[in-house]
Amino acid sequence: MARIAVIGAGMGAMAAAARLAVAGHSVTVYERGETYGGGVGRYARDGFVFDTGPQLLHLPAVYRDLFVKTGKESLEQSVGLTQVDPASAHLFADGTAFALPNASRAGVVRALDEAVGAGAGERWSELVNRAREAWDATRRPLLEEPLSTDPAERAALARDAYPARRGFFRRSAPATLAAVAGRELRDPRLAALLESHALAHGLDPRTAPASATVLPYLEQTFGSWYVAGGLRGLADALHRRCVARRVEFRFGAEVAGVVEKDGRAAGVRLADGMVEEAAFVVTGAPDPASAPLSPGRFTVLLALRGGRPAGVAHRTVVHAPSRERELAGVFDAAGPDLGYVPTVTVLRPDDPAVRPDDGHEAVTLTATVAPQGRVDWRDAGGVAAFADRMLLAAEAAVPGLADRVLWREVRTPVDTAAVTGAPGGGVPAPALSGGGGAFLFPANSGELPGLFRVGGFAHPGGGLAHSGMSGALVAGLIVEGEGFRGSQ
Repeated sequence: MARIAVIGAGMGAMAAAARLAVAGHSVTVYERGETYGGGVGRYARDGFVFDTGPQLLHLPAVYRDLFVKTGKESLEQSVGLTQVDPASAHLFADGTAFALPNASRAGVVRALDEAVGAGAGERWSELVNRAREAWDATRRPLLEEPLSTDPAERAALARDAYPARRGFFRRSAPATLAAVAGRELRDPRLAALLESHALAHGLDPRTAPASATVLPYLEQTFGSWYVAGGLRGLADALHRRCVARRVEFRFGAEVAGVVEKDGRAAGVRLADGMVEEAAFVVTGAPDPASAPLSPGRFTVLLALRGGRPAGVAHRTVVHAPSRERELAGVFDAAGPDLGYVPTVTVLRPDDPAVRPDDGHEAVTLTATVAPQGRVDWRDAGGVAAFADRMLLAAEAAVPGLADRVLWREVRTPVDTAAVTGAPGGGVPAPALSGGGGAFLFPANSGELPGLFRVGGFAHPGGGLAHSGMSGALVAGLIVEGEGFRGSQ
């Protein structure tokens, strides 16, 4: 049995801690804040309850595997988990509207044909089929195995796995997601639908590799899931599992550095000067020297008078009237213009646990924005004006919204940075093949023997599912050694 120090109590770190504890190790988690979960937070006021981070769970199999392998109670026995149907509704400035059913290819084809025009659904379906090929080709080396140090294997991941289009017009695979949208979908609304998946993960479709098509493929194939009471409930359940496995948590314990002895990690040094020895150190903290300045999230929490109407979608995406202006505002470095109207995701859970009674409704608005540093999100006037534009856009999904607001609470990348330590409050995207390797993340094994990286800023990148995968990879590397190649 080895003593293991884990830096941070984010989802990836707790996933690793639970697995390591089950393997017989003595695990202590050092968290600088006063709670666990990292960016998976909760805000409660006047009987309203909101998630302040992710709102929906994708690829729940990652957490099913974690709960099965760390205790008797399954994921479904630990949290209330239901599929969201429709998976999402979409509204466009020209009046086009459609809702996409959850995990139904035929239903998606039908919805797009009816709203966009005959043939639209089939073009989308053909693209998703090619995305499946990219998923099948990269799923294991990109997500389920430690990042290889073999130059040939790394070179393979640096190449875009999205296949060349077949048929008379066959040519080399497009270099970017935007190229895929323009060449294969041939409709600005379908292009916006595709690009909105990348944007939601903080990826610029103008530079993201074509393999980013796996993002809508994953949602359409494996579905979108809601945790009863909000996604924070998943963090609560994982923390309970860690405690049940005798993981020790020390909150308010900031780690100032990793102790090195005889050329390997030998413990952590706390901010108060105390040194805690350990045979292995697992860090979930982003490395400011290597972590990219990723886009962040702007979130508006709305307490509304009036009940939630029957039949409304849980998630509605109100697409920006000008995608070009939005992309410039989020990604272009030269003086972002914050006067644009962003793509706004409107979340309206049908859950009595998140509202004081049926005469009120808890609604969350989110948008992907430039990180702190490229934009001054400490400017109260600018923040308020941006929130106002989000509310105005959201009126398309929630008619009469302005007259229903009791109060609102705003979260910006500044708040994210305070909670997670991410540079600029950025939220990392999942790892992708292509782009010459620019969309890969640092390996889980650190340069210092005995030091391991976990969480969204380590392989295989950001997102709840990917964080859970990183926890499994780190636990495997420690338990089985550097020869570990992932679960079979």
